[in-house]
Parts: sequence; structure tokens; C-alpha cells
Amino acid sequence: MLYEIAKPFVMGVVRVVWDPTIEGREHIPETGAVILASNHHSYADTVFLPGQVRRTVHFLGKSDIFTGASPWNRVAASIMRGLHVMPVDRTGGSAASTAIAGALAVLEAGEILGIYPEGTRSPDGRLYRGKTGVARVALATGAPIVPVAMLGVHEAHQGRKYLPRRRPRIRVVVGKQVDARSVALSLGAADEGTVLRAVTDHVMDRIQELSGQERTEEYAADVKRRLREASARREV
Repeated sequence: MLYEIAKPFVMGVVRVVWDPTIEGREHIPETGAVILASNHHSYADTVFLPGQVRRTVHFLGKSDIFTGASPWNRVAASIMRGLHVMPVDRTGGSAASTAIAGALAVLEAGEILGIYPEGTRSPDGRLYRGKTGVARVALATGAPIVPVAMLGVHEAHQGRKYLPRRRPRIRVVVGKQVDARSVALSLGAADEGTVLRAVTDHVMDRIQELSGQERTEEYAADVKRRLREASARREV
């Protein structure tokens, strides 16, 4: 089936057309559970990042990527499955628990989980407040968190929805591992919410150091919602 050959084919095209680079690959363990926590600029992140990693990276993706009856939708869904993107319904009250369950299953199998702590793509290139799911799964499994910065993606994607320009060259920068349990222990008898937020903020600090992005304490989803509401008011 198409998704069985998707990854080698897609990655071959990516290398020829965009020739991305990676720095710090040695920080990713060769075996065992690990979490790659990356900033998020575009759909292309989910192609360029795993393509630079020797091991298979499992991402959680919006379920609507996999829906639709058009030929393009079917091809896109097959490619996403070939790249080990798992559909997660992010609507409804059980959405968060469904995503956490999927993430835990990947890590308990000793695999690599790719996660975007911001929860959605940055609308303007800034680094947004991280959601605490990354801390929750790291503390539950003991898996190390490896911070990752995608560089050049925002600039290459400006004015485009799917395929980035060939310049600037897209770079993947990988940082040193973060031990979530060590961060938690340093907080002493803090409550769970405080621990989850502290671990998440620590990871976002590491990502910001690698990416050099301007930081904001807003959630990207809140900003996107405001932008949609403003656009709707203008159309009335």
C-alpha cells in the first residue's frame, strides 16, 4: 500500500529538493523511549524532523488530516500514516486523555514520540506557551525529553500553506536531554499542577535557547481563535 513506501519516497524528495540539515543528532538515544519536543511552524515540521532522525518518530496529528474523500486527502492521509503520524480527535472532553493514551503507548513500547508542546502551529513565528502534556507523559514513563528547534521553516513558509520554499535552508537543531523527574524532584513537595508547569516551562526554555525565537506566555490556540473571530467580524 502507498503508506508502506511513503517515508523513503517522501524523504528522498525532501533531501533532493530542500536538503535540510541537522545538528546535535547525538543527543537522541539509539534505543529506548524518548520524547522529541519541538517548536512548530508548519505541517512540514512533521516531515522534515523525522526525516533527519535515524529511528522512527511517532507523531500525534489532528484527525481531520486523515478525513476527506478527495484524491488529495487520500494521498495526504497515506503519507501521514507512512510517516507514523497517528490521528487524534482534538475535539470534545476526552480529546486530551485520548492524546495522552496514544503518547504513553508509543513510549511504553520503547519508541520515539514526537510532540509539539505549543499544541498547534505558531501563527506568527513566535514561541508560545507550552501545554503540560509533554511533562505528564515524561513523568509517567521516565522517558527523557530532547528539545528540538526547527529553524528556517517559518521564513520558508511565509505566504504558503503546505510546501515551503527552498530558501532559507531548513535546519533541525537538537539539544541535550531534559530529565523531567529530576526537575520535579528539585521542586520538593510541590503540587502536581506546579510540577507539570515547571517541567513544561523548563522544556520551552530549552527550545527557545536553541531556536532564538521571541517568547510569549500566551497559548497559540488562543491567539488563533482571536484572529479567526476578528476575521469573521470583518466579513459581517
